[in-house]
Amino acid sequence: MKKNLILTLFSFLLLQSRVSAGEIKFVQVTDAHFIKGNEYRTEVLQQAVKSINKEKDIQFVVFTGDNLDSPKAEYLPAFTRIINKLNVPYYIIIGNHDVFKNNGLSKTHYLEIIRENNLFYRYRKPNYVFKKDGFVFIAVDGAKEVIPGSIGYYKEDTLKWLEKQLKKYKNNPVIILQHFPLVAQKERPTHAVYQKENYLEILDKYDNIVTIIAGHLHVNSEIMRNGVYHITTPTLLSEPPVYKIISIVTTKGFSPMVYTELKEVDMPKQE
Repeated sequence: MKKNLILTLFSFLLLQSRVSAGEIKFVQVTDAHFIKGNEYRTEVLQQAVKSINKEKDIQFVVFTGDNLDSPKAEYLPAFTRIINKLNVPYYIIIGNHDVFKNNGLSKTHYLEIIRENNLFYRYRKPNYVFKKDGFVFIAVDGAKEVIPGSIGYYKEDTLKWLEKQLKKYKNNPVIILQHFPLVAQKERPTHAVYQKENYLEILDKYDNIVTIIAGHLHVNSEIMRNGVYHITTPTLLSEPPVYKIISIVTTKGFSPMVYTELKEVDMPKQE
């Protein structure tokens, strides 16, 4: 019995050492609901960029969906020009407010506009992978572009693609970025995920997933499920406006630690 316990502990420590990557610090901005020509929402986004640029050791920013208030192609260049002023790279997740194919703003066209206004942005599909300092980040798309709505839908081919990535990077600590949360402290049936049990079943097969970071619900929620830390961040348009600083630390022989700070954006005083 004692021998089996030692072997089990050794196997656990060996697993943790395989997924050790060090430390990373980044910012999540979600649900900006930007409207071109709207002075307040423009100022909130501009001030958020200025605030983030003052933060130390930030490696990138991720915008986790509902970047626009409605799927209008004319909004997106103005949004992109503002966030191009960030001092670090950024990554885009598509939300339910961002796209509507019949309105002329499909996911493909959305990302084309981003690339047209940022020559350094190279992602052509809403599902993609990038790596930073040993960490693997997987962007997973759950937005519907034909019949948009507040219900998230992670399609079967998206989940197959996700599992393929999880198998490929099974020895790396993985962070999943998406708009629609799977687990939150206060869930809303009108903003749920369709057949989320299929997604959760895949997650439960892998022990290297550190956290899933989402928005959509406009609330602050952080909850652990089966070893995965589910982070849901409030809208940038909160009172006061907020974004989240996320730090992840891995140490050989220990489970990864996730630290978060909800940061208020200083807005100019109205005279």
